[in-house]
This record gives sequence, structure tokens and C-alpha cells, in this order.
Amino acid sequence: MGEPVRDRVEKALAELRPSLQADGGDIELLGVDYGVVKVRMKGACAGCSMSTMTLKMGVERHLKKKIPEIIRVDAV
Repeated sequence: MGEPVRDRVEKALAELRPSLQADGGDIELLGVDYGVVKVRMKGACAGCSMSTMTLKMGVERHLKKKIPEIIRVDAV
């Protein structure tokens, strides 16, 4: 049996984390349900007007490429 989806998402987020942290932000995985990843943007990312673009064009695109089961990423 393969690695659980949550573990694969954590690994993929770890690849993105240095870029987010370089700009004073971070991302926290809250859960994965039926292909929907729920995250919390932290630090500078939490109040940044570009965080939606970062989430969709950066995080979501990266996760979908790495993990085909992912449908979308939502910030909560």
C-alpha cells in the first residue's frame, strides 16, 4: 500500500515552505478530505493581498502536480 495522501501533502508543502518563509510567511496543513486540502496561511502570508494567488497558482498547482488525487486547496 502506498503512502497516505496526508503524508504526501506534508512532504510537498515542505518543498514550498522555504520560499514562503523567505518572505516571512508559512503554511500549516489542517487536513485532507476527499481530495480537498485545507491549509492555514501564517505569518506575513496571513495578511498578504497576494496570498490567494500564492495559494492557487503556487501551492495548489504544486500539490496537484505531485499528488493527482488533489482536487483543490482551500485556506481556512
